[in-house]
Amino acid sequence: MPAYDYLCDACGSRFERRQKMSDSVIETCPACSGHVRRLVSGGAGAITKGSSHFEAPRSCGSGACCAQGSPCGDGICCNN
Repeated sequence: MPAYDYLCDACGSRFERRQKMSDSVIETCPACSGHVRRLVSGGAGAITKGSSHFEAPRSCGSGACCAQGSPCGDGICCNN
């Protein structure tokens, strides 16, 4: 269920509500009963679980194996 941010035009109160996408837009402020606007949000970031290709390169320890840019024993060049 997405979370929506609202801003009250009357008192400046800002609040968040979790709503179904099919729920109607909130129109009144819970603090002062003034008119509220739903704000545009940046959205959620991607969440990954487990290992992925975004891992930082691991070092082999010696650096000599990568002198010419060739991969270490685990296939990852430690000079990257």
